[in-house]
Amino acid sequence: MPRIVSRDEWLVARKQLLAEEKAVTRARDALSAKRRRLPMVKLDKTYVFRGPGGDVSFPEVFQGRRQLYFHHFMWNEERGFCPGCSAAADMIFNNPHVRAALAERDLMFTCVSRAPIETIEGYKKERGWTFPWVSSADNDFNYDFHATLDESRAPIEYNYRSKEELIAAGFKAEDLNGDWTGASVFLRDGDEVYHTYSVYARGQDHLTVHYNYLDLTPYGRQEDWEDSPAGWPQRPTYG
Repeated sequence: MPRIVSRDEWLVARKQLLAEEKAVTRARDALSAKRRRLPMVKLDKTYVFRGPGGDVSFPEVFQGRRQLYFHHFMWNEERGFCPGCSAAADMIFNNPHVRAALAERDLMFTCVSRAPIETIEGYKKERGWTFPWVSSADNDFNYDFHATLDESRAPIEYNYRSKEELIAAGFKAEDLNGDWTGASVFLRDGDEVYHTYSVYARGQDHLTVHYNYLDLTPYGRQEDWEDSPAGWPQRPTYG
């Protein structure tokens, strides 16, 4: 349990924390401003995706909007679709009000997986989902944007670290394969598509709605990496 104090003592501590929270908010605003000023890269490779109605060109994925947010929906041939991505789909992706709010700002939200479109459509039907989701099974998209690691398709890179850097950071070489969490953002100018941003790993934490609620509570996310007092409830992050 947290330490019990008087209301006056609590208020002093809360105001001290508020000053730090405001500093983080201002720092986040400044970081977002820098993100908006990132240069971009024109896509020279042609990617054709597969949708429920057939082939879809990259410009067509935007559905007339200027901006595109691609969630890399993880998939494994043996285990199927990622439980974490599926939970996010239930909470966020399948909410039409969320997608409408993004559309108001000229942003198209879509998921992409290297699973065959038939597998994707079957899973969507099973879960009752209606959000846009295309397959990259027949192109190099997942490998080029480092959401799928396969050294036979592209040099290993994740979260802007090379294979050697990942191993030095503690990853096992044999684990550097398959789908990994990520999201990519693109901007369209006519039929020209530009890559503006990709984020991986915990860089997406603020996009996961329930984390934001848990971060305000005494016990937090209750994951073993957190800095919490001894005896606080915790469990393995991916347990």
